[in-house]
Amino acid sequence: MSREPIRLTRRGRIVVVAFAALAVLGLGVGGRAAFAGGPSSARESVVVEPGDTLWDIAVAAEPRKDPRLVVARIVDLNHLSGVVVEPGQRLVLP
Repeated sequence: MSREPIRLTRRGRIVVVAFAALAVLGLGVGGRAAFAGGPSSARESVVVEPGDTLWDIAVAAEPRKDPRLVVARIVDLNHLSGVVVEPGQRLVLP
């Protein structure tokens, strides 16, 4: 029992080439991000000023998000034991 090889139509070849191109572009972008140190190296930080609260910093950092969630993320990222911050303290922002 002999089987004929699979033949692609013109449209099929275009789809395969487009998919391959997207895969190569995706690997190229991901490779550069990994080489540059990944997304964690690009994180923004802020130095706490006198009178600043974690809530104020969260609202300034992510004005469109729920401040409670942003405060929790800042606490987690900076390994804080609570929500009290001191002037001069550097915080990594989400």
